[in-house]
Amino acid sequence: MATRVTVDSTLTREEALRRFRVGLDSIGDLANGSTDQTDLVKRFVAAIGARDTAALGELALTKQEFAWIYYPTTPQGLPPYDLAPSLLWFLVEGRGSQGLARALRTLGGQPIIYSSHSCDTEPSIEGNNRIWGPCQVTIRTNGTTSTLPLIGQIIERNGRFKFLNYTNKLD
Repeated sequence: MATRVTVDSTLTREEALRRFRVGLDSIGDLANGSTDQTDLVKRFVAAIGARDTAALGELALTKQEFAWIYYPTTPQGLPPYDLAPSLLWFLVEGRGSQGLARALRTLGGQPIIYSSHSCDTEPSIEGNNRIWGPCQVTIRTNGTTSTLPLIGQIIERNGRFKFLNYTNKLD
């Protein structure tokens, strides 16, 4: 006799978010971020040059921060888009992982000097969050100055900054 499988595709947004948050303590602020964009991007450049994936992990939005801080107010999680939190997290994390791998492959292990960075001049306001980007980073490597799309977006909340993800257009 075949086992019957039921797929529940009609979860409410609230129930999908409740299930996504299981095991994730409630939080209201970003942890391990920076107090300004420049410090955040400088830390990123130094970590890429050193191939320090632990430091890079601390600079990016965590699943817990996504669940409690970002998802509740992002337009992609609200009508008319209504992406489920698990799907949106999969997309954010997947694109960020690919971008980080590209940045490490392209620049990792080289002496890199931060020169400047720029993001869109006006952030997108999403509840208590301000989303900056896309961003460009100007660096010096081996005597050459380059402006590259190394990072996608930066999230700011209550004076703390982290990378929403490491999406980039390298390669």
